[in-house]
Amino acid sequence: MSQQPLADVSAQFQTNPPRDLPSRRNTELLLLGFAAVIVTLALVIVEANQEQELTLSILWLGLSYLGILTGAHLAVRRWAPYADPVILPCVALLNGIGLVMIHRLDLAYEDRATEAGDTYSSAVANQVLFTVVSLVLFVIVLVVVNDHRTLTRYGYTAGLVGIIALILPALLPASISEANGAKVWIRLPGFSIQPGEFAKILLIIFFASFLVSKRDLFMVAGKKIVGIELPRARDLGPLLIAAIVCMGVFAFEKELGAALLLFGIVLVMIYVATERAIWVVVGLTFFAVGCVIAYNLFSHVRVRVENWIDPFADIDNKGYQMVQSLFGLGTGGIGGTGLGAGRPDIVPEANTDFITAGIGEELGFIGLAAVLMLYLLVAMRGMRNALAVRDTFGKLLGCGLAFTIVMQIFVVVGGVTKLIPETGITAPFLSKGGSSLLANYILIALLLRISDAARRPAARPKPQQQQAPLAEAHTVMVQRPPAAGDGRTQ
Repeated sequence: MSQQPLADVSAQFQTNPPRDLPSRRNTELLLLGFAAVIVTLALVIVEANQEQELTLSILWLGLSYLGILTGAHLAVRRWAPYADPVILPCVALLNGIGLVMIHRLDLAYEDRATEAGDTYSSAVANQVLFTVVSLVLFVIVLVVVNDHRTLTRYGYTAGLVGIIALILPALLPASISEANGAKVWIRLPGFSIQPGEFAKILLIIFFASFLVSKRDLFMVAGKKIVGIELPRARDLGPLLIAAIVCMGVFAFEKELGAALLLFGIVLVMIYVATERAIWVVVGLTFFAVGCVIAYNLFSHVRVRVENWIDPFADIDNKGYQMVQSLFGLGTGGIGGTGLGAGRPDIVPEANTDFITAGIGEELGFIGLAAVLMLYLLVAMRGMRNALAVRDTFGKLLGCGLAFTIVMQIFVVVGGVTKLIPETGITAPFLSKGGSSLLANYILIALLLRISDAARRPAARPKPQQQQAPLAEAHTVMVQRPPAAGDGRTQ
């Protein structure tokens, strides 16, 4: 077979240029519509199983949810047209399932308050308001951060602000910072916020920027023992500092989940930057030593560990929440009791820390597994886009953000199912609460910005003007300028 001349291939490329990659925004819109249908049907099932007439609250919640989704989609279509089309619909469905469960618990709490002669303020209305504010911040991040690489300029500033936000509640009086035994809040009249939720994003930006500039420090091998190249002792400083910060969070804020999340993020980002498994081994060693120290020094850590080992030992007090969670998951079984047909309201903090226990009871193992698959999809697409982006900072930032979602839900579900000690972290997009929702929508906006950079087609080079072949070029007579001093007038 004769080979096609190079000139013919070039001419064909010029007459039939490659088409632009599809933005997949219509795919995203279709998936968002599917999510809206699922959430609306879930609301109807909740009302039906509660033996109530279909009220206007369903219409209000459904229209609010649809309006929120429409605004988010239009923002992505305008400011991140090549962003991943799967991430936002998965997040929207998680948020919708959270609204359904909070509404379902509101109905149970209202009935309980009515029987006791009290009044109950609905939590789902506040959650819708928090969702609207979160989407406003989501849009602001997409508009302001038009290129994720600009965040490298503020890496150390983000690290400083993140550390301050993380330790600030520990320095404040317990009257305005403590809730349920953990000092993680800043409570003012008419306003409360959990700064640690935003600190994790700022610290991820700092670590990504730091690892880009100091990556060589972590790549240098130290002594070799049994064929394993250990890191140099002086290069363990960043990991040691992260461990000390986590111990401080343990000690002063009594927050196991935040410390575990922070240290896990640092460890994974170092591994992604260096691809050296020895850093994972060293980090887990630090973590094990820190756990032993924390268990022996802090009473609240011992309480959680003992409750994790045997919650039935103090079933009427410290173990009550865990026991009720296990009973609820056992009652749900494989298929669940059905939305609105269970009793998740008897579990303390059922709409915040233990909302996944309610989902497991009423949707069963199948429903809870489907929810976990949504988280896995978001994380996998985030990781995939992070690996596809061209710059190292974007790779580290995207991997850190995607891993944060996985780590959060592992800590939450692990605590609810007694796989690990209960930590108090809320499930992203599901649990009631404004700080978590605001921070996680900012996180998703950054992931979409990175995916837009990864999927955006490269800019085409400007077409160059073609020159005629030398044999066909016209001859032009050029008059030589007169030499100086030849006597001719200019």
